[in-house]
Amino acid sequence: MSGFILFLLGLFCWTLVEYAVHGWMSHTYATFARPLHAVHHRDPHAVFAVGTWPPVALVWLAAVYLWRWSGGVLFFSGVACGFALYEMLHYRLHFARSLTRFEQRLRSRHLVHHYVNSSLCLGVTSAIWDRVFGTEPKPAEMKEFTVATSHITPLEGRSNLHMAGQVMLHGWRRAEG
Repeated sequence: MSGFILFLLGLFCWTLVEYAVHGWMSHTYATFARPLHAVHHRDPHAVFAVGTWPPVALVWLAAVYLWRWSGGVLFFSGVACGFALYEMLHYRLHFARSLTRFEQRLRSRHLVHHYVNSSLCLGVTSAIWDRVFGTEPKPAEMKEFTVATSHITPLEGRSNLHMAGQVMLHGWRRAEG
């Protein structure tokens, strides 16, 4: 199998990992992720999963060092890239005006998840797994929910990424103040 196909397969598999972490670990079952994710629902400014970046980066660097660009490393690179794209897109869904119809659909779905029913629209980057697992609203419902959330404007102010940067630069105590 070509490296490009393995990378794309990793990107696709990210969508299932995202659904599992967001849907099952953060909403459905009582796991360590649930209280962490609850912070984001209370304050959508806390949009980044900053604490997971260093371990993912270390595993990726170690894998490249140990196995170069083997099939498994290319697959994992796709998964890691999916995570990075998820983080950027999730930020945009909360803080920016949509640039495309596709992005607007994702934003509408995510606003439904945040402001209408948190057990629906659990996929942020894709609706595939919502359709598979029955957490996608029916088209008529989705239209109604989209209208109900259409007045919600992008967030203003800083996200928690700024806080993480301050912690890294100045230490935790100075970042809090």
